[in-house]
Amino acid sequence: MIYNFNLGIGWASSGVEYAQAYRASILRNIGMEAKFIFTDMFPRDNIQHMTENMGFLDSEIIWLYTFFTDCRIAPVSYTLAMLEQTFEGRDFSFSRDGMKATYKFTGTDQYYTVYMVDETSDRVHRVEMVSAGCLIRKDYYTYCRIFSEYYAPLDKQAHLYERRFFNENGSVAYEEIIDGDAVMYQFPDRIFCSKQELVGYLVECLKLTKDDTVIIDRGAENGQTILRNAAPARVGLVVHADHFSEGSTDDTYILWNNYYEYVFAQYKHIDFYVTATDVQNQLLREQFLHYHGCEPNVVTVPVGALKELKYPSTERRPYSLITASRLANEKHLDWLIEAVIAARKTIPQLTLDIYGKGGEEENLKHLIRRNRADEYIRMMGQQKLDEVYQNYEAYISASQSEGFGLTLLEALGGGLPIIGFDVRYGNPTFIDDQENGYLIPVTDEMDSKERTKKLTEAILRMFTEADLDAFHAHSYQKAKQWLTEEVEKKWKAVLG
Repeated sequence: MIYNFNLGIGWASSGVEYAQAYRASILRNIGMEAKFIFTDMFPRDNIQHMTENMGFLDSEIIWLYTFFTDCRIAPVSYTLAMLEQTFEGRDFSFSRDGMKATYKFTGTDQYYTVYMVDETSDRVHRVEMVSAGCLIRKDYYTYCRIFSEYYAPLDKQAHLYERRFFNENGSVAYEEIIDGDAVMYQFPDRIFCSKQELVGYLVECLKLTKDDTVIIDRGAENGQTILRNAAPARVGLVVHADHFSEGSTDDTYILWNNYYEYVFAQYKHIDFYVTATDVQNQLLREQFLHYHGCEPNVVTVPVGALKELKYPSTERRPYSLITASRLANEKHLDWLIEAVIAARKTIPQLTLDIYGKGGEEENLKHLIRRNRADEYIRMMGQQKLDEVYQNYEAYISASQSEGFGLTLLEALGGGLPIIGFDVRYGNPTFIDDQENGYLIPVTDEMDSKERTKKLTEAILRMFTEADLDAFHAHSYQKAKQWLTEEVEKKWKAVLG
């Protein structure tokens, strides 16, 4: 069995979760059974809805908090009718507004606020119970009650002090006692005084053998407790981002990325490290040799794969650019918007579609509206892009660091030339400068205006100088090395 450890997952997940979803698909294809373990608390969403959305199977998911119960990972099927059966004959009034409903109980100062999974169904995700104006409890459901949170008023706010996790029959499996940042987990036969101890108990309960493999995708929070309990299984770490700070590194000292600092220090107990590109593999090997005097086992396995190359069924939309990412500050989508606005003065047919969700969405929309660019720069939201890339003429990114860049890979598989900065590690992996796109030289001294100007110049070169047919052909040819069967061979070699 291959156990893959992560922290969280979301509707607008990072590349780590997408990389895991690709890995899950590949491991299925090569007949290797795998589990994906998530250790974050998910009070606002059912984890199953998010993992299914990314392509995981329910049977592949382990959630820390239900692992110690007999409740399985499942979609929400608990209904309003089932909830009403618990009211014990009390009179109530009912109202609903979209995803939220309210039950008010006649002759009392109590009411329930119910949150459904969508605006049309009657499937209940959670129920918040209020008495005398104070929140006292929240119940969370899938096909049964999974857990409850208990609250008390403190400083005029609802204070969470306990969670109870239930078995299918309603019995309590264990409790989490909460006092600010301090937590304690109470089982019938044992007590744990930290979340790390709880994660360690999970690893212990897996009863790992030498035939099992543990893969750590995020090790900053749980790396120590995983390593302490994983023997005799093999342990690997996947490096998903730039692994060190160049500005804080000199010839005698290297500042590792805090996500990897501990697991790099424990190289004697790590059987293999996985990087997504040969460029990062070589650099990491050189750094370990220089700063630690050792040569760990570092292997290159792409975090994504292409089932097939995607060709357009009709003509690509002329002068069209696409970008896809989380809508976050570090993606610098504002630079792309400003660059397209500037380039459109020369190329009036130019368009840009931005796919993704994230915290910067409203700021980006405001920037587009302020520049009256709504007609040619569109926010497309979160979509499945398998059949989308090949309809565009080129892909563009303003990111200053990509450990791999799954969207870059997918764009390449759609035959798209790519514009991006010459930064580690994804852009130079996927872009052959002036053959299937443009790598923009960048220095620390370049401010945002200069970087935006360079993006503008690259866009103009793409659509006024480049042989786009040749660029498309080169991208298709280059993409073949990331076809699924090639990546499967690499995972087989690593996992044995």
